[in-house]
Amino acid sequence: MTRTSFGIWTLAASLAAAAPMTVPAQERAIRIDIPVKLEQANVVFNMDHLAFQGDYPVGMKYMHLLAQRLKETGSKGRIVGVFHGAAAYMTLNDRAYDAHRKVTTGNPFKKLIADLQAEGVQIEECAVSMRGNGWSNDDLLPGVKVNTGAVGRIIQLVQQGYVQIQP
Repeated sequence: MTRTSFGIWTLAASLAAAAPMTVPAQERAIRIDIPVKLEQANVVFNMDHLAFQGDYPVGMKYMHLLAQRLKETGSKGRIVGVFHGAAAYMTLNDRAYDAHRKVTTGNPFKKLIADLQAEGVQIEECAVSMRGNGWSNDDLLPGVKVNTGAVGRIIQLVQQGYVQIQP
């Protein structure tokens, strides 16, 4: 360890030791300065890449949280999840998932997708991604809709007033 790195580690250790104890979140008050009330929220989630918090797909988590929030606040709106590219495989049924991922576990995301659909989230798969992977409609989870192409679909939804989220 160099003298410089030793000095940085010593400084970090002393700051940590001097830091005040944290108060549990439930004991700290939060003052809202900008209350957000959505009358209408039409949102498209661009699910084109893999992003996880642990093993939980971040985009699916935020679709779920937004669906809950809209319900809690009585806000109107629609949520569409458009899967394509690297994340396209998440909409596959167990048989197709196992073949594509070379596993025998079945699709671990199928319950998350079914739960999102039950909350009113529309789940879509890109036909371009399907063609590129040799998949057909029979390879998808129940209720997954197929669009002509994800990029065009996202453009269409944005032009219709949807806000795009790219988790």
